[in-house]
Amino acid sequence: MNAALSATSLFFDQAACGLMATDADGMILTANASLHAWLGMAPGALAGRHVGELLPASARLFHHICCIPRLQRDGAAHDIRIDLSTLDGARLPVLLQLVRRRDGEHEIDHWAMFRSGGRHAYENALLCKSEAAWEALEAQRQVDLQLQAVNTQLSAADLRKNEFLAMLSHELRNPLAPMRSALDILKIRHGNAEDARVIGAFDRQLRHLTRLVDDLMEVSRITQNRMHLRCAPVDMAALVRGAAHDMAPVMTAARHTLRLALPAAPLTVDGDATRLAQVVINLLGNAAKYTPDGGVIDVELAGAAGHAELRVRDNGIGIPAGALGTIFQLFTQLEPGLHRASGGLGIGLALARGIVELHRGEILAESDGPGRGSQFTLRVPLMTDCVAAEQVTAAPGQPAALRVLVVDDNVDAAETMAMMLELCGCTTRLAHTAGGALAVAPAFQPEVALLDIGLPDFDGYELARRLRGLDACAGTKLIAATGWGQERDRQLALAAGFDHHLTKPIDIERLRLLLQ
Repeated sequence: MNAALSATSLFFDQAACGLMATDADGMILTANASLHAWLGMAPGALAGRHVGELLPASARLFHHICCIPRLQRDGAAHDIRIDLSTLDGARLPVLLQLVRRRDGEHEIDHWAMFRSGGRHAYENALLCKSEAAWEALEAQRQVDLQLQAVNTQLSAADLRKNEFLAMLSHELRNPLAPMRSALDILKIRHGNAEDARVIGAFDRQLRHLTRLVDDLMEVSRITQNRMHLRCAPVDMAALVRGAAHDMAPVMTAARHTLRLALPAAPLTVDGDATRLAQVVINLLGNAAKYTPDGGVIDVELAGAAGHAELRVRDNGIGIPAGALGTIFQLFTQLEPGLHRASGGLGIGLALARGIVELHRGEILAESDGPGRGSQFTLRVPLMTDCVAAEQVTAAPGQPAALRVLVVDDNVDAAETMAMMLELCGCTTRLAHTAGGALAVAPAFQPEVALLDIGLPDFDGYELARRLRGLDACAGTKLIAATGWGQERDRQLALAAGFDHHLTKPIDIERLRLLLQ
């Protein structure tokens, strides 16, 4: 390649400017004596070195991001002010003219450099600031990349947390199911005996544990935006009255006085009755939990400015002013409550706010401070020109003496459910696998089949489809009994041929209604 260059001449060597030729990769092919002298180097010392060795770090960056793209695009870069590094480490400011030429198969860059005088010092300062700006931008880009990586990690951790909560609540339902059935058996056998108070205590605590598990499931749905409301006209007065009835054992156990002030006329909202009842029960439960025994809890419902407005007021431990802004956040608890036996998980109010906001409503907390009680206000928009459908729930009677096939791989759950059904007059058969159920069904000819979904050989959905294909089960009522209780799970069950979908632990009263 050197042979392609013109022979070194006196004019080239003694020119009043620094002249240099490099290949397209920046390797120096030749340079004149003037440039060597400026840099304090012996003639010929630059040949074979890389041009980057002559440039300070900022100039190398500038050459890489500005000069090289210009050469590739335009074939030239003119009037560029950069610094060269001399042999003794000093900086030599120059004005650069750079042209790329093709010589046969090779590209050669021709460098012509003129020393800058003091009158161009301001331009050098401007260049330094520009280079500093480029360096700052690069540093900011690295910081942005790091922040993006941290955000990705946090999002992944939050997703894993939500998935864990959903899985945890599902797994907790499985041991609750046999506990619920066993307790129902005890209530049927010994409900009027001397140990009825003990059974009642177990029942209250088991219902409390079940509500905690339900809250875990619901809050995981809300945080993942997977909660779907099943809205219909709901009379808030009837709903609040029902929630107060459900919480009566808790109030009685704590010797609280619960005072209701409900309107005679219906206050109808468009809502999911189950979710709204969950909110009211959470508010009543919090009032009972954070009020010392023997307290007073007032519940008032009224219509105000197009909304059903519910106020739950207690004379309990109160809320510090600094906690009012965070009390609806997930896993938040009042500090005094952490030392109470019924401190809870800190998810009830977060769940309540999520459900209320899905209903286009709001929930507020007020307190005059520690020791002065608190008030929670719930507002949900009223429906206009609509009356809630009257809901008449018949008291469940004794189920018919049906043949019931119980299928669950949890032996305790299956056996206790069968015992409870037999006490109600049913005849039962057990199976702990889907294959076992298919083997039992033809001879037993069940009128009802209570099927778990998570079975070891194949799932309950497939089992339902296969049972439907048997002549012996053509008219069998299929009931899914599972720890998965989302709307999607209910739809999957119905699509597979189930008639009903129940979430563990199964409410015996609801099951009795289905068996009548």
